[in-house]
Amino acid sequence: MIRFAHPEYLYALSLIPLLALFLWWMARKRNAALQQFATDELLPRIAAGTSSRKRIIKQSILILALASLVVGLANPQLGTRLENVKQEGVDIFIALDVSLSMKAEDVKPNRLEKAKYEINNLINRLAGDRIGLIVFSGESYVQFPLTTDYSAASLFLDAVDVSSVPDPGTAIGSAIDKAVQSFPLNDPTKKVLVIITDGENNQGDAINEAETAGKKGIIIYTIGMGSPDGAPIPIYDANGHQIDFKHDRSGTIVLTKLDEASLEKIASLGNGKYFHASNSQDELDLIYKDINALQKHEFGTKQFTDYEDQFQYCIGAGIVLLLIEVLLSDKKIPWLARFNPFRSIGNGEVTKDSFGVVK
Repeated sequence: MIRFAHPEYLYALSLIPLLALFLWWMARKRNAALQQFATDELLPRIAAGTSSRKRIIKQSILILALASLVVGLANPQLGTRLENVKQEGVDIFIALDVSLSMKAEDVKPNRLEKAKYEINNLINRLAGDRIGLIVFSGESYVQFPLTTDYSAASLFLDAVDVSSVPDPGTAIGSAIDKAVQSFPLNDPTKKVLVIITDGENNQGDAINEAETAGKKGIIIYTIGMGSPDGAPIPIYDANGHQIDFKHDRSGTIVLTKLDEASLEKIASLGNGKYFHASNSQDELDLIYKDINALQKHEFGTKQFTDYEDQFQYCIGAGIVLLLIEVLLSDKKIPWLARFNPFRSIGNGEVTKDSFGVVK
């Protein structure tokens, strides 16, 4: 299995096509300058010792070298041994509401971003516990199953947005049912479900689902995002500027209100607690303190336990390619030209390569 220790560096690879485009543009400018300097008949004599093909090869080597260095900086690692590892912990599923109402800004910067920030903090504190993420609005989906790969969990969390689930609405009951199906109920580990939502359940029967989960031994905590008085849902343009608020069909601004009563009832049926989110407090930290007090059980999980760094190969290849690019001349090699089967083609006429550069 291959993973990257610093995957954020891979974004630099997006600059490689821009570099190739820049080199092509420079070649076009060079050719235009040569055309102004001399006639088509005179150019082959002036540039007789220069090889445009070797220039293209040098540019290609430069691009490959930079790509190799970027991959090396990301530090690819190879998992060399897969074994069954015994760990001790609690199974935790986070059910995160990604409906449009979670974009309301009565909790800063908005309800969804505050929730993601707290979840990421929780992931960073975990040590041995398995964590999974369910996203829901009108439907629910497992964003990632129970895992101890906290780095991968953080990456999947970063990708979550209100567009993660296409169905509008807030189906808390569906999220609870999805968690019940996703927990390994035969394992002796304690099972905790944390629901983060504004509580405006409008689909399904969340109360009955919570009661079913509680009977199966799943402890449910709920975190209410927002204000009971309601807040408007801002609308932003493509540049990130707020242009309006969400309106209903009659043209009235929609206010999304926190339903604390329902969330308190769900937590009670799941033998857990309800927390009201605030700007100054990390509610998941309080929940994790409760979780740590639970009795933890051993569970087995297959994972790569020995990852070896492979960055040296990519860095080495990049350095070698850079040296070749520096040492490689763009001049023609006379003795090698004799073996060129196409040397007689053209009869003195000026030819151009795919870059539009005079050969």
